Amino acid sequence: MKLLVFAWILGVCWAQYNPNTKPGTTSIVHLFEWRWADIAEECERFLAPNGFGGVQISPPQESIRLTNPWMPWWQRYQTISYNLCSRSGTEKELRDMVTRCNNVGVRIYVDAVINHMCGASGGAGTHSSCGTYFNADTKDFPSVPYSAWDFNDGKCKSPSGDIENYHDIYQVRDCRLVSLLDLALEKDYVRGRIAEYMNSLIDIGVAGFRVDGCKHMWPGDLRVVFDKLKNLNTKWFAENTRPFIFQEVIDLGGEPITASEYFGLGRVTEFKNSAKLGTVFRKWDNEKMAYLKNWGEGWSLMSSDKAVVFIDNHDNQRGHGPGGASVLTFWDSRLYKMATGFMLAHPYGVTRVMSSFQWPRHIVNGKDENDWVGPPSYSDGSTKPVPINPDSTCGDGWVCEHRWRQIKNMVIFRNVVNGENFSYWWDNGSNQVAFGRGNKGFIVFNNDDWNMDVILLTGLPAGTYCDVISGQKEGGRCTGLQITVQGDGRARFQISNTAEDPFIAIHINAKL
Repeated sequence: MKLLVFAWILGVCWAQYNPNTKPGTTSIVHLFEWRWADIAEECERFLAPNGFGGVQISPPQESIRLTNPWMPWWQRYQTISYNLCSRSGTEKELRDMVTRCNNVGVRIYVDAVINHMCGASGGAGTHSSCGTYFNADTKDFPSVPYSAWDFNDGKCKSPSGDIENYHDIYQVRDCRLVSLLDLALEKDYVRGRIAEYMNSLIDIGVAGFRVDGCKHMWPGDLRVVFDKLKNLNTKWFAENTRPFIFQEVIDLGGEPITASEYFGLGRVTEFKNSAKLGTVFRKWDNEKMAYLKNWGEGWSLMSSDKAVVFIDNHDNQRGHGPGGASVLTFWDSRLYKMATGFMLAHPYGVTRVMSSFQWPRHIVNGKDENDWVGPPSYSDGSTKPVPINPDSTCGDGWVCEHRWRQIKNMVIFRNVVNGENFSYWWDNGSNQVAFGRGNKGFIVFNNDDWNMDVILLTGLPAGTYCDVISGQKEGGRCTGLQITVQGDGRARFQISNTAEDPFIAIHINAKL
């Protein structure tokens, strides 16, 4: 009997590592600051047809509404209540989006802000996304309701009440992060309100949660909250399916709090993937792509079955959080596409692709003074819709990296090769590398300062393949390069070091 109970507990726990994507799909895209109405359309017109597994959405809960600075992106992370109204839309629009995306097989993951409420200097009034009254000065949030009893101020031991020392685990978890009012998750009442909020989203049909700021919460408190979560909605998911949990834990080493403390609760965001791949593709610190042969655990990254990986996220693309200047973003589009291609071709982790908006960069002493700027908006602060250009890119300040041909086609590549072994590695000892995924896909990179002309064993069946980087297979022809694989599985690859995209990818579904 004890064995059966243990197996059941283990099964429930490990279920939270599964992103619950539709079979045949693998990658998540973060549609950062998109409106719910636009996400619903994107699921139907682009994400489902191109094999995207799911969407990470911005926090849907009510937040503070700031005018100084003017509507910054980070106001979404200063919550007021668990009401489902935000600058992305109303609760009705959120419900419609979740339904429409699920109906076409694209899952929704909510960015859940549960560590804190708004900043301690938020004042009193109704300047919030729903117009709800609150008073940050007295810690009064009647819409939840929370009062001064529900925060950690009395428990925090730093002089200011904020985190002053990241080597003190008690400060990191019991004090205010940048003056944000820190919730007392050790209290059953607070845990209950948070679980109630997350369960309301599960009822709507979400597939899981990206949980913000987990380093600042005790793992034991999070376990109690996660154990209170319902199974997923059986309208779209099998009975007893657990919500996917992936936790934001920034761990580049050197601090006492480690990502491994959270492995028992679900997957964890692997920020080393972002920082280290950025360094390699930039060729900083004498790093070379040849060294990526043992990428993953061999580079001291967490085990693949625990990791959610990305090239950049909404924080570190602005210089916030780990990685610093090594982090590749859409501003570095050539290297960014290559690094994203590597990530999507490699079997390591659950992959998340970023989809951004532009802002007017203003670098002073290495810092972007405009890193606070919110999404493309009208004069009243409301978020603009995402217009789609005739060439399938986005306009009006929306970057939409997920729609770039090279990235979209590598999302498809990952689906095609899913479950296949990492194989047929080749490198020139420098920054020309290649590898396969079983007998279903093969990718080649030239990040050196000279041309590449090599014959490589691909493992693929003989035939003519369309390169899905320079083009793709359309109507029985290739719109870009063609690669011929001979009967012995070998093919010739020629890549100029000055090519717009100095990498080539082929897979069995791109075979003529």
